[in-house]
Amino acid sequence: MEEASPSLLSCSKPHLEKLTLGITRILESSPGVTEVTILEKAPAERHMISSWEQKNNCVMPEDLKNFYLMTNGFHMTWSVKLDEHIIPLGSMTINSISKLTQLNQSSMYSLPNAPTLADLEDDTYEASEDQPEKPHFDSRSVIFELDSCSGNGKVCLVYKSGKPASAQDTEIWFLDRALYWHFLTDTFTAYYRLLITHLGLPQWQYAFTRYGISPQAKVSAYKQKANMGSQWQIIGNQCE
Repeated sequence: MEEASPSLLSCSKPHLEKLTLGITRILESSPGVTEVTILEKAPAERHMISSWEQKNNCVMPEDLKNFYLMTNGFHMTWSVKLDEHIIPLGSMTINSISKLTQLNQSSMYSLPNAPTLADLEDDTYEASEDQPEKPHFDSRSVIFELDSCSGNGKVCLVYKSGKPASAQDTEIWFLDRALYWHFLTDTFTAYYRLLITHLGLPQWQYAFTRYGISPQAKVSAYKQKANMGSQWQIIGNQCE
């Protein structure tokens, strides 16, 4: 069975402490934070990784492979208490292997001759010193969804040169709701550290876009950072 029931974290589970880089204790001791919860998942078996590679004709990056051998996916949430109300705030997710699926290239609408993702692609973006060449929705790139970002976009594992795809050819990108691409990191490990550092705050991925986080999400993030004070810096230091 892949998943166990959600449970409150504690220091009696060292493997969870290692997986979350110790932020669970910091969150649980932060003013106003409550219901720090992780959905425990069993490690993936090696044949599951091999099957994914054969099915998709892609070699999984070694750091992502090692992550799945520790836990077949990841989902951690936490809430804040305002007055007498419990409000869900942070959500950190990495899809399991079975949900690490290729972005659908078929028609976006169930109508004859409806446009595909490739038809809607924006070709005005060009690579620069600050940004590498963006992914493509056609066969030039192979794209897999790591996180649906609660409907605010998608974090994707991108193979930049099509199939057959090598592990050295991967990057992590954010696809916003308007179908624009934004580079995040070169490796899954670096992305995971970003995820932990930002605590899964709403829309944190938009900090890596040219238009930034929405005012509403920014207010929530700033309030929580202020409440955590110096503990926020501790999290950043642990992720370096």
